[in-house]
Amino acid sequence: MILKTMTTRLALAMLLVCTVGIGMAADSVDFSLADLNGKVHKLSDYRGKWVVVNYWATWCPPCLEEIPELETFHEGHKDKDAVVLGVALDSVSREKLLAFVNDQFMSYPVFPDKPRRSTPLGPIPGMPTTYVVSPEGEVVAWQVGGITREILERFLVKQQEKRNAATGGGQ
Repeated sequence: MILKTMTTRLALAMLLVCTVGIGMAADSVDFSLADLNGKVHKLSDYRGKWVVVNYWATWCPPCLEEIPELETFHEGHKDKDAVVLGVALDSVSREKLLAFVNDQFMSYPVFPDKPRRSTPLGPIPGMPTTYVVSPEGEVVAWQVGGITREILERFLVKQQEKRNAATGGGQ
């Protein structure tokens, strides 16, 4: 329990530290990918919401561990303020990936892509890698390694506090 708490705090700290100097004054980014059904999604389609872009693979144990966390986060936010997009950097067929997604009960959009070391959002130094994109389309944080719903929830609360302080009030 203590190790899990320390790991969660460390991961949150890493995610929050990554916000410094990354994307806060940068131009917005955009890219498009086709989901497993062939529908093309653009990152800009999600402007106005926080977007958690998770790069993962079916062979990656930490990726598999975080899928339920990302699913819970997505379900709790998709109709309000945030979504999860999963990009599978994998060499499996579309059919195998679709079966995997169904077996894992993943409801967030999943996009098959080829293995790569860099993306329009930034580098992929290890798996999984997660980027957080602001409602304005700017990369504001990223993390290599597993992420949890709790880390994402705390991050959004901190970002909302910063926005409220910058505008001089709450919503």
